[in-house]
Amino acid sequence: MNRKAISLLSGGVDSALATKMIMEQGIDVIGLHFTSLFSNKKEREQGSQALRTAAELGIRLIVRDKGPEYIEVVKKPKYGYGKHMNPCVDCRIFMLNRAKIIMEEEGASFIITGEVLGQRPMSQRRDTIQLIEKGSGLKSLIVRPLSAKHFSPTIPETEGIVDRERLLDIAGRARTIQYELVARYNLKAFSCPGGGCLLTDPIYAVKLRDLFTHDPMFTLKDIELLSLGRHFRLSKTTKFIVGRNQGENERLQSLWSPPYLLLSPSGFKGPLGILKGLIDESMI
Repeated sequence: MNRKAISLLSGGVDSALATKMIMEQGIDVIGLHFTSLFSNKKEREQGSQALRTAAELGIRLIVRDKGPEYIEVVKKPKYGYGKHMNPCVDCRIFMLNRAKIIMEEEGASFIITGEVLGQRPMSQRRDTIQLIEKGSGLKSLIVRPLSAKHFSPTIPETEGIVDRERLLDIAGRARTIQYELVARYNLKAFSCPGGGCLLTDPIYAVKLRDLFTHDPMFTLKDIELLSLGRHFRLSKTTKFIVGRNQGENERLQSLWSPPYLLLSPSGFKGPLGILKGLIDESMI
């Protein structure tokens, strides 16, 4: 087993610390950050933050979009949803499956994550962590530096690539120890903790369920439009989206193209709208 690893770098404090801890052991680390259409403003900013984090750590960062395949995961998650439309367990397996491919392409031998036992209610319980690891095909190849001592030693630890004694036993939602480490390492390029996934938003979840229910032939543009404007279901076949401000009006105008119909005010100031579906004069 070589001394090269891939670290899932979100742009948050935990993944930055996990990466730094492994780098301190003389291991060559490459960062990996995933993006998707289901990222809200905070998560898109974290994408930029991941670039800054990688720069501060002095490592190369690979950025990959989850792609259309991920939409199928969201539509029919094997392990179900969280509180809204968030398939956290399936999402984690999806990312780790792709991380495994990149690990092999880059000639690395294991994966690093910033996971902390008990920090997230769905994907970071002991049972789900073990389930995710098995589903990813990376059994005993995922090192979790912040919580390592709550788990059995991984292959990199048993083979002496990673010194287990220098890993930690953090658990729970508090981040006191993490911020002590931030001060010790003098890290500055990371974002504050917090959700950045639109799938956990209750209003977005309603719009996504509506799309899956009424438009089985939806496109990536339909997904993109879910994060814009107010959405009105006019009939089983027709939906109307109305801009809420000038910025959204401009985005709707830039995204408009057939089969969508763009509506604009005539003789008064107001929002733009987009219609999609079966449209007649009475509906307009």
